[in-house]
Amino acid sequence: MFESFWKDIKYKAETGNMVTRLVIINVAVFVAVNLVFFGCNAFAGDSATSAYRTFLKWISLSSDVIYTLTHIWVLITHMFVHEGFMHILFNMLYLYWFGNILGDMIGDKKILSIYLLGGLMGALVYMATAKFLGAGGIAMGASAAGLAIVVSSAMVAPEYNMRLLFLGDVKLKWIAFAVVLMDLVALATPGSTNSGGHAAHLGGALMGFLFISSLNNGKDLSIPINNFFKKIKNAFQGNKLKVAYKKESVPRRNPLKRNQKAHAVSDDRQSDQDQLDAILDKIKLKGYDSLSSSEKKFLADASKK
Repeated sequence: MFESFWKDIKYKAETGNMVTRLVIINVAVFVAVNLVFFGCNAFAGDSATSAYRTFLKWISLSSDVIYTLTHIWVLITHMFVHEGFMHILFNMLYLYWFGNILGDMIGDKKILSIYLLGGLMGALVYMATAKFLGAGGIAMGASAAGLAIVVSSAMVAPEYNMRLLFLGDVKLKWIAFAVVLMDLVALATPGSTNSGGHAAHLGGALMGFLFISSLNNGKDLSIPINNFFKKIKNAFQGNKLKVAYKKESVPRRNPLKRNQKAHAVSDDRQSDQDQLDAILDKIKLKGYDSLSSSEKKFLADASKK
C-alpha cells in the first residue's frame, strides 16, 4: 500500500503543475517536522521541548536580523514550514484554489516566482516591523506567499467568480479584499498575539500587487528567478545536456528558406500573444465565465507553455 501511495505522489510531482508541486513540498516538510517532534519526545527525554524548538528555529524566520543573516537559508525554508494542521490546511487551500486560477491566466512558470517573492517580502516586513509591533521569536508558514498569489489572481481576473460555501458566487476581487482587510483589522487590534505574522501577510499581498503591476508594464519579475533555477537544473544534469559533436559533414541548407521559416514562426508567436492579450483583457472586463470554450482551451494550452 505504501509503495502505491509513494508512486502516486511521485507521479503527481513529475506530471503536476507548479501548484501541485508546492503543495507536495509543504506537506512533506509538515510531515518531517512532526516526525522530528515525535522523535524528540521519544528519545530526548526531559530536553525534548528544547531540542525541538532548537530544530524549529534552525529552519524558521527569526525576528533577530543578525540571526537571520547568519542563517540565510531561513529566508526560504520558513515559507515551507508549518506546525499546526489547521495552519497548513488553510494555506494549502489558498495556494491550490487561487494558484490554479492564476496559473491558467498568466502561465504556470510564474507561480513559483510569485510564491517565493511573496514569502521573501513577508519575511522582510516581519523583520522590519517586529520590534515596533512587539513581536518576537520565530515565524513560519506559507501565508505571505499565499496572499501574494491571492492578490495576484484578483488583479489578473477581478471579475472571476468563485463559488463559496453558504455565500454562492463571489468575485475574486472581493475575496482578496476581505482577506487583506482581515489582516489589517487584526494588525490594528490591540493585544493581537500574531501582529508580526499579520504584517508579514500584508507584505506578501503587497508583493502580489507589485508583481502583476510590473507584468502589466512589460516587466516580468519571474524571468531572473526562472533563469536561476534553470541554471541549477542544467548544472545537475551535467553531461546529459551536452550535445554530441558530429564530425561528419552537415548538408548545407538554403539560408533564404531558413530565414523565411524563422519569420513564419515569429509571426505565429506574435499572433498567439495578441490572442492571449485579448483574452486576458476580456477576463478583466467581463470575467472568466464570459470566455467561449475555444478561448478557454487556448488559455489552458497557453498556460502550459
